[in-house]
Amino acid sequence: MPFLWRTANLTLTFCLDDGPVRLESVHWDPEASAGPVDQPLVEVSALGHGRSVSTHRHVGTVLGNRLRYTSHEATDTSLRIVQQDAVTGLQITSFFEAMDGVRVWTEARLTGPGSLELTSLSSVVVAIDSVDFDLISGDNDWMAESRWSARPLREIGLPDIQRPPHHPPPRTVHAVTSRGSWSTGEHLPTGVLMRDGYALGWQIEHNGPWYYEIGETLRGGYLLLTGPTDQEHQWTATITADRPFTTVPVSLVAATDRDSAFAALTRQRRAIRRHRPADDKLPVIFNDYMNTLMGDPTTDRLLPLIDAAAAVGAEYFCIDAGWYAEGNWWSTVGAWQASTTRFPGGLGEVTDRIHHHGMVPGLWLEPEVVGVDSPLAHDLPDDAFLSRRGIRVTENGRHLLDLRSPAARRHLDDTVDRLVAEYGIGFFKLDYNTMTGPGTDSDGKSLGQGLLEHQRALLDWLDGVQARHPRLLLENCGSGALRMDYAMLSRLHLQSTSDQQDPLLYATIAAAAPASVLPEQAGNWAYPQSGMSPEELTLCLVNGILGRMYLSGHLDCMTPPELDLVRSALAAHRAVLPHLPQLVPFWPLGLPAWTDEWVALGLQGPSTSYLTLWHRSAEPSQVDLSLTRCEVKSLFPARPDGWTYDWNGNTLTITANTPEPSARVIELAHSRG
Repeated sequence: MPFLWRTANLTLTFCLDDGPVRLESVHWDPEASAGPVDQPLVEVSALGHGRSVSTHRHVGTVLGNRLRYTSHEATDTSLRIVQQDAVTGLQITSFFEAMDGVRVWTEARLTGPGSLELTSLSSVVVAIDSVDFDLISGDNDWMAESRWSARPLREIGLPDIQRPPHHPPPRTVHAVTSRGSWSTGEHLPTGVLMRDGYALGWQIEHNGPWYYEIGETLRGGYLLLTGPTDQEHQWTATITADRPFTTVPVSLVAATDRDSAFAALTRQRRAIRRHRPADDKLPVIFNDYMNTLMGDPTTDRLLPLIDAAAAVGAEYFCIDAGWYAEGNWWSTVGAWQASTTRFPGGLGEVTDRIHHHGMVPGLWLEPEVVGVDSPLAHDLPDDAFLSRRGIRVTENGRHLLDLRSPAARRHLDDTVDRLVAEYGIGFFKLDYNTMTGPGTDSDGKSLGQGLLEHQRALLDWLDGVQARHPRLLLENCGSGALRMDYAMLSRLHLQSTSDQQDPLLYATIAAAAPASVLPEQAGNWAYPQSGMSPEELTLCLVNGILGRMYLSGHLDCMTPPELDLVRSALAAHRAVLPHLPQLVPFWPLGLPAWTDEWVALGLQGPSTSYLTLWHRSAEPSQVDLSLTRCEVKSLFPARPDGWTYDWNGNTLTITANTPEPSARVIELAHSRG
């Protein structure tokens, strides 16, 4: 029988009959009908209980097909569905939490004696009536983050098999996975399935390995979302009646088209974020790293930068990598004590100058690693580190802490508490440049389960830091944006969107970032330099305005006109900041490709929207945008200076007539009524 669970924004249609429970539809329209499908809500495999047909897919599992509905409990904001396998005593509970979208996770346990060794367990499987969809998905890399594409499923691995008269079950799958502890090191855990009038969006909320697959069934298709698996990540977990296992959470949204799906994901991210009063403050942060000191800070280099950052209006000043070491610091990190040669008068001389200007000092920290040449590599016990077969995991000159270890946690807590107390640190840039590999088996568990427990312990550590220091702001960085997930970002204040040093290449990253990150968390670097042409200087600053401007550059070397342009950009940014936590993204030219000549990002509000436009060619050019006609105002720079904006009905024609690449931010004032 069909069962409908309606939330404020979605209707989920389930089939409860004499087979496994099936999620037949996730729809924005409460009157939408769902056709019969053959895909169970939960897929689960265990040692001794694999698939009914041998494939690489994670559907068609024997245990999943044997599950039977036993009960459910529903309220306006939550739903719990319980199923059981009579043969093994396996009990599966699916949890649904209504927010702007729906958040889903699965729990597995046994109802009787014995144990079961799980090899995969889905967070959710959504049935779809066909695979005639386009998949919108994103690839990621260091300095080449947020590269999105839209492709038909039939063209990316789901062939149209001629079924009659033999009716072969399709075995092909489009699978996307992350590996190790860089959750976004290769791909983004977010996507949208889209066709005319309907879009299904999702994100997987885990700071370690995750997996999704899309495949075809005899009656349609499916989207499976989950965390680590045995096949992909060397993960297994033992469950008993007293020891359940809970999957990573995922979020689902549904809408009419691409932009409305990403708008719904934006609102869902705000709903799951563990918001603190300190997060209401959206300060402009100056960081000395990008295209500036590049990990080589000293007192003499920092003091003029601090004075200049204060003069243009920065509110926080972060001292980036290198402050803790003599010379080359890569393999010596871990103790987090200030260098005496870099700071002859002590690091306090530098942080005191920051405080003197009314700014809040920040420090770069890479807490989860200890360099092989650090004294901490010998002082901490072996169980403080991730290991395999009794040997510490070592990557690129670093060991990796296991945050399940009390000794590792105590070391990090002491470090943070000491730096906050000694220097008045109010901001940490938490970087992560070394990956774990498949995990740790130090306690006899599978590598994947050891990594999953470590990653969950990391989240618990972050929660503890913020409970002790409620005004402390934390940035999420991982070689740029290689750990840009909403397990981390549900807790942290800011996300570094890239380490890209070319402002022209940064344009696509800044424009696409809101598909993955809240605009109020998207830390886009703006690193103007003295001697740049006015257009190059403007473009550098434009990159940061519709997000969280992460300011850098040798401001101490700039001329008064150059500094005035920086101040003007900060004024434009501050005009947007109060509205940022209510705005949702849209892309009037589509999600940008890496080499597009024209790139556009909009942030939409009820009465005022903002639009950043980049023209990345030196030749004069024009582009048409389909928008509702409204008043156009130049936000930055204050004068169009070679750009024109002309309406023809609901088409805005933009002309860039500059002798080099250029960018502008405009304000769109919507008429009332």
